Amino acid sequence: MVNIEQYHQIKKELGADVKLIVVSKTKPAEQIQTLYNEGHRKFGENRAQEMQQKYEQLPQDVEWHFIGKLQTNKVKYIAPFVTMIESVDSFNLLKMIQRQALRNERIIPCLLQFHIAQEESKSGFTVEEAVEMLRSPEFKEMTQIQLCGVMGMGTFTDDTSLTRKEFQSLFQIFTKLKTEFFPDDPNFKEISMGMSGDYPIAIEEGSTMVRIGSAIFGAR
Repeated sequence: MVNIEQYHQIKKELGADVKLIVVSKTKPAEQIQTLYNEGHRKFGENRAQEMQQKYEQLPQDVEWHFIGKLQTNKVKYIAPFVTMIESVDSFNLLKMIQRQALRNERIIPCLLQFHIAQEESKSGFTVEEAVEMLRSPEFKEMTQIQLCGVMGMGTFTDDTSLTRKEFQSLFQIFTKLKTEFFPDDPNFKEISMGMSGDYPIAIEEGSTMVRIGSAIFGAR
């Protein structure tokens, strides 16, 4: 069930500068509607077809953020409406988003996902791969992609010093890319890091966007 009190407490902690993406994956449309009725609009999903179904069931002004591993063959399900794809972890995926955005006559905002955790299971660019992509002629021709910043997931750990170090590394990556490739682009401004267990550290380290689910909906 939705913990409305906890939701408002988190919103208060975040203040005006940090966006809250409520992770609503696996949660029914009614629970999302409950938060919508409280004035919340930004929700995160990690399955393309589930997101598509919820998009059809819920009010049209919901802002849908895709936050999970996105397969290239699933982009078509969310391209017509997705507000932001936060988990772009390869050039191939970005190429497919470009293709589907063109087909839908949209510009799709995206974040580049970086591998900052110790766990091999988490995906994402290395800095070298991202730089190579951003310098490529093919990237420069992508008219339907709006890169808005970076995203990363910390290691699942109780070691707060490790978590802090990983978030600091994502902040440094953001700063490098901003300086080198997007110095005059006001849209390149987001650092999406921090979840239910570690968002206070993420905010201290410069996060502009946190992805919180279990602290609001309870454990899955």
